[in-house]
Amino acid sequence: MHKLVDPNTLKNWLHDGAEIALFDVREQGQYGEAHLFYGIPVAYSRLELDAPRLAPRTSVRLVVYDDDQTVALQAATRLIAIGYSEVHVLAGGTRAWQAAGYPLFAGVHVPSKTFGELVEHARHTPSVSAPMLFDMLRRGENVLVLDGRPFSEYQKMTIPGSICCPNGELSYRVHDMVDRPDTTIVVNCAGRTRSIIGAQTLINLGLPNPVLALENGTQGWYLEDFELEHGSRRRYPEHVSEAAKERARSASASVADQYRVTTASADEVTAWIADGSSSVFLCDVRTPDEFAAGSLPHAQLAPGGQLIQSTDLYIGVRHARIVVFDDDGIRAPVVASWLKQLGHNAVVLKDGLRSGLSMPATPTMTPPAPAAISVAQLAAGLQTSAMRVMDVRPSMSYRKAHIAGATWGIRSRLPALATFAGPCETVVLVSDEDGVAALVAAEWRAADSAPHVKLLQLEGGMAAWTAAQLPIESSPTQPADADCIDYLFFVHDRHDGNKAAARQYLQWETGLLAQLDQRELAAFKLD
Repeated sequence: MHKLVDPNTLKNWLHDGAEIALFDVREQGQYGEAHLFYGIPVAYSRLELDAPRLAPRTSVRLVVYDDDQTVALQAATRLIAIGYSEVHVLAGGTRAWQAAGYPLFAGVHVPSKTFGELVEHARHTPSVSAPMLFDMLRRGENVLVLDGRPFSEYQKMTIPGSICCPNGELSYRVHDMVDRPDTTIVVNCAGRTRSIIGAQTLINLGLPNPVLALENGTQGWYLEDFELEHGSRRRYPEHVSEAAKERARSASASVADQYRVTTASADEVTAWIADGSSSVFLCDVRTPDEFAAGSLPHAQLAPGGQLIQSTDLYIGVRHARIVVFDDDGIRAPVVASWLKQLGHNAVVLKDGLRSGLSMPATPTMTPPAPAAISVAQLAAGLQTSAMRVMDVRPSMSYRKAHIAGATWGIRSRLPALATFAGPCETVVLVSDEDGVAALVAAEWRAADSAPHVKLLQLEGGMAAWTAAQLPIESSPTQPADADCIDYLFFVHDRHDGNKAAARQYLQWETGLLAQLDQRELAAFKLD
């Protein structure tokens, strides 16, 4: 059975040095409005899909919470059912946490975002404003603008003329991108964190060039009414010269020495796993293309820049062991240096891709998927009103396009199956992932409100229905904003032409440090 934990005890647990997984089991939109500083977003709609990856050791001390215990109690039951043995529920949820005098934080990736602000404050990372950079580029000065985000984000919008080079790739590729020591390098992202970390990475590597972070990134550029470029395909060179590798290897070794980055052999990591007393995360910090071409068994793709920027997407256990690796010995030490400063227990895997390390596979914890129904069968069933459709894809996907007549739903707010099915004998689930549909079906079956109703899943999902050119409809305002609990408007609106949202977001980032108490500040290791 799960146990309750009060806010004061949880606060002490978070800083006692022992492993702890703190799961916020509300949906992404709810999480982003107000959550605990160390809360890891593990939405109830995906709980059994994501929990084993984020907390691989089932005996880890695990605390779940929501705003009032309702969903947390359900989540605790599900986690115990799949094998977790030390499950606790925060008594009273976020309301009790706040009542105890502890702050809640808006936004996502808050520890990483806060760290970026702390780095700028502690290291005095130099920056350049959007108007200053605009004038430099207009005058044709010797400036190289590097966008430190992944290529998919870069393509959406960037500074005109910039080149995509994600922060995790800077240490490896920058020496082939700059051939003069007097070239000014400006690193940008969409906001602040990756601009700061990218620029400081180059400074830490000892580049002789002037290096600046673009203040407020593409948002700052947009707020000054400068035009952004969309759809750019400029990116770092795929091939790295031997001369550049030598310079990069030397610089990376210097950073590793400065920040006391250590290595661990495959045998040592295997022993940690076998011992079972600590959680171990194996992270391949190379690019997605390199990972797809081959990695170590059961390693997770965690491109270096993103692992620093959004650690909570990859690591769900505080004080766990993080083992990072690459194939060149250049990128991993630099990434580990930042993870150590973030306060994590990070090491570099000796010999990296050639180490021969094999992690155990993450077990599948989801129930079997419902039986499939073809597009043709569903189309025929809808014609006779014998079937109803529940679309359990993200709310924004539903708004954009869904099967005509389908209803949107999410696991934590399902109507009673008998009520939803009505006179129909069959309910068909539409999902982007078999696992999500399986969890919805299991949730309904657990309630056992309509054992006579058959639950099926659309084979091929919405893509198959669209390919068959069957009737679809859009609903830009439905579900209503208040019901889109899986979508954080606060974060996304800033990229959709909403200047007020962009300003609000930047104010949120710069105000994070003021919310921290001394124990949270002391957890970072910038010294």
